[in-house]
Formats: sequence, C-alpha cells, structure tokens
Amino acid sequence: MEDKQRNEAYNKYVSAKIPKTKAWPSLFNSFWVGGLICVLGQGINDLLLLAFPNLSMQTAWALTLITLIFLASFLTGLGVYDQIGKFAGGGSIVPITGFSNSITSPSIEFKSEGIIYGICVKMFTIAGPVIVFGVASSMVVGFIYWIISLF
Repeated sequence: MEDKQRNEAYNKYVSAKIPKTKAWPSLFNSFWVGGLICVLGQGINDLLLLAFPNLSMQTAWALTLITLIFLASFLTGLGVYDQIGKFAGGGSIVPITGFSNSITSPSIEFKSEGIIYGICVKMFTIAGPVIVFGVASSMVVGFIYWIISLF
C-alpha cells in the first residue's frame, strides 16, 4: 500500500513539473522549420547544379549534405541551432542537420576535458548508438536478403 501511495505522489510531482506544451503551435513550428531546412537543401543543390553544369546529381547531393552539415555545426557552435531546436522541436532534429547538431553539441560541451577524452569520446554519446544500430540492422537485413537470394 505504501508503494502505491509513493508512486501516486511521485506521478503527481512529475506531472506538476513537466513543462506544458501547446501541441498545435509546436507541430506547426516543427513542420515549417523542417520544411525550410529541406528547401534550403534543395536550393543549395540547385545552385550547385547551376554553377557547375557538369556536376553529377549524386556529387551535387553529396556536396549539399556536406554544406548542410557544416552550417548546422557552425550554428551549433554559435549557439543558434539550439535556439532553433527549442523553437522547432522535431523539425530541426529529423533532417541531417539535427544529426550534425547531436555530434557537435557534446564535442563543444566537453572540449575542456581535452581532445581525446573530451571531444573525441563525447562526440558520439548521442549519435553513436544511432550509428551502431543503423550498421547492425543493415547487416541483419543484408544477411536476410542474401539468404533469400540463395533460393
């Protein structure tokens, strides 16, 4: 009985401390900021193809992604991307710019601990599990595909 009362008191405390958000404005901000990031990427890609007509589409997209990653890392270093993230939520986290931010932020935060134990180790605290899961799951899917292709 005591555990039940303690759990209820804890749940009441947590629900009082959780910041209240307004769903529709948050969703709208997420939508238009994420869309703006995508439009920016498309614009960079189109400008690259206009400036360098002999550039292949694949190379143009690679350069576009590199540019977006650089811009997100640069804005993270200035503290601007964190403000965008607070305003836009998932709209700034889902594109590749959010992945760049998730690698850059811990690196900046722990730079005082040195290059190896600060920047290099902390760089992948958030992004590391995502990378490991992506590689591992693609290996499993590839193995299943390979087994199916034998028949």
